[in-house]
Amino acid sequence: MTTWTAPFIAADDDAAFGSAPILRREFTLDAGHGAVTAATLDVSALGVVEAWLGGTRVSDHLLEPGWTSYEWRIRVVSHDVTEHLTTTRGSATVLALVLGRGWAAGRLAWGGGGGWYTDERAGFAELHVTFADGHEQTIATDTDWQALPSPITDDQLYDGQDVDARVDDTTWKHPGQLEHAASVHTVSIGDRELVADTVPPVRPLAEIAPVDVWTSPSGATLVDFGVNLVGWVRVTASGPAGTVLTLRHAEVLEHDELGTRPLRTAKATDHVTLSGSGAEAPDVFEPRFTFHGFRYAEVDGWPGSLDDLRTAVTAVQVGSDLTRTGTFTSSHDLLNTFHENVVRGMQGNFLSVPTDCPQRDERLGWTGDIAAFAPTASYLFDTRAFLGDWLRDVWLEQQHADGVIPFVVPDVLKYSPAEDFGVPDATAIWSDAGVWVPWTLYQAYGDTAVLEEQFDSMTAHLRRIRDHLSPQGLWDTVFQFGDWLDPDAPPEDAAKAKADPGVVATVCAFRSATLVAEAGALLPGREAEANEAREMAASLQAAFREHYVTDGRIRSDCTTVYALAIVFGILSDEDTRAAGDRLAELAAESGYRISTGFAGTPFITDALTQTGHLDDAYRLLLQTECPSWLYPVTMGATTVWERWDSMLPDGTINPGEMTSFNHYALGAVADWMHRVVGGLAPLTPGYETVLVAPQPGGGLTWAETTLDTVHGHVAVRWELDDEALLVRVTVPEGVTAVVRLPGLEEQRLTGGTHELRAPAAVPVP
Repeated sequence: MTTWTAPFIAADDDAAFGSAPILRREFTLDAGHGAVTAATLDVSALGVVEAWLGGTRVSDHLLEPGWTSYEWRIRVVSHDVTEHLTTTRGSATVLALVLGRGWAAGRLAWGGGGGWYTDERAGFAELHVTFADGHEQTIATDTDWQALPSPITDDQLYDGQDVDARVDDTTWKHPGQLEHAASVHTVSIGDRELVADTVPPVRPLAEIAPVDVWTSPSGATLVDFGVNLVGWVRVTASGPAGTVLTLRHAEVLEHDELGTRPLRTAKATDHVTLSGSGAEAPDVFEPRFTFHGFRYAEVDGWPGSLDDLRTAVTAVQVGSDLTRTGTFTSSHDLLNTFHENVVRGMQGNFLSVPTDCPQRDERLGWTGDIAAFAPTASYLFDTRAFLGDWLRDVWLEQQHADGVIPFVVPDVLKYSPAEDFGVPDATAIWSDAGVWVPWTLYQAYGDTAVLEEQFDSMTAHLRRIRDHLSPQGLWDTVFQFGDWLDPDAPPEDAAKAKADPGVVATVCAFRSATLVAEAGALLPGREAEANEAREMAASLQAAFREHYVTDGRIRSDCTTVYALAIVFGILSDEDTRAAGDRLAELAAESGYRISTGFAGTPFITDALTQTGHLDDAYRLLLQTECPSWLYPVTMGATTVWERWDSMLPDGTINPGEMTSFNHYALGAVADWMHRVVGGLAPLTPGYETVLVAPQPGGGLTWAETTLDTVHGHVAVRWELDDEALLVRVTVPEGVTAVVRLPGLEEQRLTGGTHELRAPAAVPVP
């Protein structure tokens, strides 16, 4: 375990240095020890930090050290900087930290407040240098460092970044006496633990050129980058000194102008003041201490032509750099676009923590969203380190909240309470993330370590539920989000769903208890907790059946309650069959338009499939009329929306005060697409044994899905013609594929590529 001893430091007069102070130290490498053989720079911050060594950035990482529950732990990020020091022997070198507000010192949540974690930005660094003879030298933050202003005059994650290019941006990078340098002081981090960073860094993922530049009816200059992305606009400009360029960002247009109302109080606006250096040395502006969710940018103050602007701006997409593992494509173009939108939305919202949205005054780690989306996320990308680290904060928050897993992690709402949600307590789906997410990671990667690490959190959540059950044994005594964003709920009241919240909560509690029992059975020494969870599951099941099920009908008689009850297995076999038939009836009555919110949407297609209603599941999936998964695609969406109708058919934005055009939760159906349409699912955790069982439908004539598992690359492709279903399966060595196709006996295949032919069970229209 690494132990760091250097203090955090801050400028003595923090306010005098604008928004982003520079902390700087000159040093000379020790002589007489031969060449530098290794050098590691460890950095951290209360705020966000960008490290420079020898006049250059040490990496392309962004917003380090990322967002954790800062009250208890702060990441330290290590960089190999050996190459930065190979040409500096015998001469002075500058080590510098540029500090932004970030999550620790900036405003967070929609209440308008901020600085919940620190009163001042502070930086930390330890540079460890090893020489050829074994000698070691350490340069670390202390009170000998200097502070000075940077060209960054303002920075907030929600509001944007301002830069004055007239401020000298070069002298601080190099050795020499500097004007305006000031002293620093140490900053205590109290009992906070410094932990080694283990998560993929936030970094640039892509650069995107404009697809159009034009003048709006109001005279605004607008730029369209073609896709809804998360990041910023890099602009290269020259003009008279003092010229101010203003860049505003939004996800959509409304009435042919920038649609900023969904941003609420987030300004999402960057400013750059030009230096006047001329066309030979233009100013390059890249706001690395903020990020925006946008497709469109409005540029005010541009000194050139529209053609000049087209070549001067580039959108930089950023996010946590997770490894892509899963793919899906098919014969249905709209479905393929929807899947691409799911991927793009995940990339934008997996930025240090799994957020709900990337654009408005929120961008929080909502637990309900990831509870719904974790199976899809863990197929598309390797999420082990990212979500495993986030779960550590789930447990930390829980331990300091009497066992309650909060609505968001890290939990800033405890500082800025959301009054509409009442007194925070455990709530179905949102708090269930503490059980469902570790179980998802175990299923995806086959490693019980995540269950061991999170098991106390999982059992604490169950006990919190147990303490709030009614005398009837139902979880209906505290605030519940229920089937949040039911499409039939009014725009101003997202919780006003058709599904009874007690029904939703009780069946979710049953699922959590069942999973904790299964997890406990896998872990040594956890038999007592497993039995406790098993008994709780049995009690919840009995209470649910007694109080919520009558003659095969479930209270509130809507799609979500049937979907959850079927998939979570709380019903008897007879009632499951009846529930499946009723669910199919309700889907048909809705015209196969979606009628579920956050609770039901991830499970409705599985519920229909499991009860023999595959055709109904496909009709739901491929519906294009609002509300549906494909309606946003027909409206030009390039990410998944928060609401089924975030944009209305007439092109206006949903009138509710809460709408986002980049929310991954409703994209959770992609998990069903991978398993049922594509036909690839784990039979054992980690895909050591895989199930290949594509179920064609909906008029699709082919589909293909691939997955890089921990055991190797698996691929399934099927094609359908009038006579046969043709399936090609690729399996790595050491993995067994169990193949179930209509009209054929079950087959077990091992390493290699195999082709199979089965009778065409689904006619091609």
